Amino acid sequence: MLFLAKVIRTKNFIQTQPSLYPLKTNTSPLISLVIPVCNEAENLPILVSKLEEVLTAYPNREYLFVDDGSTDASVEVLNELQAGNKNIRILKLTRNFGHQPALYAGLSRANGEAVITMDADLQDPPECLPRFISSWKSGNKVVYGRRKNRQSDGWFKRLSARVYYRLLTKYSTSSIPEHVGDFRLLDRQVVDDLLAMKRKDPFVRGMVAYLGYTHDFVDYERPLRNSGDTKYTFAKMFSLALNGLLSFSTLPLKLGLFLGIISIATGSFFLLYIIYDTLINHEVYPLYKWLVVFLFMFNGLMFILLWILSEYVSRLFRQNQDKPMFVIEKEQ
Repeated sequence: MLFLAKVIRTKNFIQTQPSLYPLKTNTSPLISLVIPVCNEAENLPILVSKLEEVLTAYPNREYLFVDDGSTDASVEVLNELQAGNKNIRILKLTRNFGHQPALYAGLSRANGEAVITMDADLQDPPECLPRFISSWKSGNKVVYGRRKNRQSDGWFKRLSARVYYRLLTKYSTSSIPEHVGDFRLLDRQVVDDLLAMKRKDPFVRGMVAYLGYTHDFVDYERPLRNSGDTKYTFAKMFSLALNGLLSFSTLPLKLGLFLGIISIATGSFFLLYIIYDTLINHEVYPLYKWLVVFLFMFNGLMFILLWILSEYVSRLFRQNQDKPMFVIEKEQ
């Protein structure tokens, strides 16, 4: 009887002790959306309405809008939307730092287990988001939004994009998928690894590809802008392309070597021809004409090489400066 009483007391003690390893709950994961904003006041109410509509199945979510120095009423519109929506967070940068730094700023403040990056102009369709999340839940660390075609772009943009990505894929340290931009889902682990890279000149699509995580694609038709004009001018697109090329490719250095070989070979050919014609046919050439040609050729080559080297040196300079990539004025 004494033994039985001890067993009962021990059983009751075990039952009343709190578990050291509590059971996992079935709460849905936090989904963060990082959305850079630059003068998109007219599109923001429509965007938030569509996000609320397509993400009703994911109650645990946050919309992190990063105002990149808007000069219109974007901030005021965001404040009004935030007053009626607890899911909205606002990051206001002190000035326009550019799309990629704004994206990086949002990633640094996103709390989600999955982080979706998209633009505010409604050309990244919110209807794709449930497919992004479904693919992520099936085990993919990165889910890219991939355009089915580029028919809405002009012929020059289509051609330049095709050539650019072919060159970047062939000569870069990683394979950057074609027809993808910054419309993607990233797992928390990918976001943490991105932030650990601490780039001063971020090229996010190249950085994501460089990490090499398992990925999937969601194909979609890219709609036209709902309102307003594109904020990506030719100069900004060229700057982004150059940033990607210099950050993830050695092609510019190889191009300089190729041009140097061609230039030296051409100069050597003409020099040998002049020597041969002078010795065999007794022709007299005014050498100063050829010297002027050679000087122009080599000066042009030197300028190209100096320009390429200066780009790399400037990157090293910015990377080692203690200068913030972005400055957050206010976080709500």
